[in-house]
Amino acid sequence: MKTLDSTAKKDGYRMPGEFEEHKGTYILWPQRPDNWRNGGKPAQRAFTDVAKAISEFEHVTVGVNDDQYENARNMLPDDIEVVEISNDDSWIRDCGATFVKNDQGGLRAIDWTFNSWGGLVDGLYFPWDKDDKVAQKMSEIERVDRYRLDDFVLEGGSIHVDGEGTLITTEECLLSAGRNPQLSKGQIEEILKENLNLKKIIWLKRGIYLDETNGHVDNIANFVKPGLVALAWTDDKNDPQYEISKENLDILESATDARGRKIQVVKLVLPKPVTITSTESKGVDAINGSQPRTEGERLAASYVNYYTANGGIIFPLFGDPADKIAGQTLENLYPNRKVVGVSAREILLGGGNIHCITQQIPKA
Repeated sequence: MKTLDSTAKKDGYRMPGEFEEHKGTYILWPQRPDNWRNGGKPAQRAFTDVAKAISEFEHVTVGVNDDQYENARNMLPDDIEVVEISNDDSWIRDCGATFVKNDQGGLRAIDWTFNSWGGLVDGLYFPWDKDDKVAQKMSEIERVDRYRLDDFVLEGGSIHVDGEGTLITTEECLLSAGRNPQLSKGQIEEILKENLNLKKIIWLKRGIYLDETNGHVDNIANFVKPGLVALAWTDDKNDPQYEISKENLDILESATDARGRKIQVVKLVLPKPVTITSTESKGVDAINGSQPRTEGERLAASYVNYYTANGGIIFPLFGDPADKIAGQTLENLYPNRKVVGVSAREILLGGGNIHCITQQIPKA
C-alpha cells in the first residue's frame, strides 16, 4: 500500500460524515494497568459489550496486542474479527486512521501524527510509538493507500464533519501547546481544509469540563446530519459546564455551514457529575508519566460520545436518571436507527467513552 505525496482535496477525496454508510468499525482492546483498573478486566467486559452492540449493525474488527489475543478471542463472539495490532492504549478514534473517499468508489486513509494528547507538554502517557503506527496498520489491513502527516498532530476525536465540507472542533484542543504550537489558527485551518477537503470550520471554544484530551469535540458536540448538531447540555448554572455549553450554543446558533445553512442545535442532557470511587482508584497502577486516577476526581461524562453505526446508535449509560432522557432524545434525532445503550462507566474511568474507542471505515 502506497504512501501518497498529495492531499485528499487535490485528489478529489472527502471525509464522509459518520452517519454515512460504513464498511465496518475498528476497536482496540484495553489492557494498560496504569489506565484500566484491575488489569483491564472490567474494561474488557465493557468493550466486549460495545463490540457486540455494534456488530448487530456492521462488521467489527478488534485489534489486540499479542499477549491478549487468546483472551480477547475467547471473550468476543465469533462474528467479531480479532487481529493483532500492537498499541500503547485502546483509543483508536484518536490514534487510528481517518478515512476519506471519492465518488468513484475509492477509499484512502489519513495517518496523522499521534503524541498521546499533548506529547511532552501535557500528554497522558509515554511512549506512544506503537499508537502512532496504528493508522498505517489499519490502511494495510484495509488495503488502501494513505496520506501521512509527519508534521501535524491530530486525534480523530478532536474533529467532526458533516460530509459536505463543514468541520467542528475546539480551540481548547487544536490550539493547545502540546499539539502544533508552531502553527497559527489560520495555518491549522488550511491543513484541515486541504487534507479533509473542507470549506468551512466552526471553532467551538472548549469541550467538556475537565476532559483530559484538552476538550475533544466528540465529547461535547456531534453532527446528527448536515445542519443539525447535538450539544452536551446542563441547565445547572452553578456547574462549570453550563458556561462552556452556553458559549458553544451561542457559537453554533450564530454559525452557518459550508452550504450556507443555519446550524440547528438539539441539547443532549448531561448526567449528574460522575466521580471516581476509592475502589476504582485503588485498582489502577500508579506509574510515573501516566495520568493518575484519583478518588473523587470528576470524569468527563457525556452522552454525546456515542457511535453512529449503520442503522444503529450505540450510546453510553451511566446509571443516571438522565440515561433515559438521553435515549429518548437520540431516538427522536435518529428515527431510522435503533438506539442501544451500553453501560460505559468502565470506559469513562479510562478517560473517554464509546465514540473514543471506535473508528469507522466508510463504505467506498
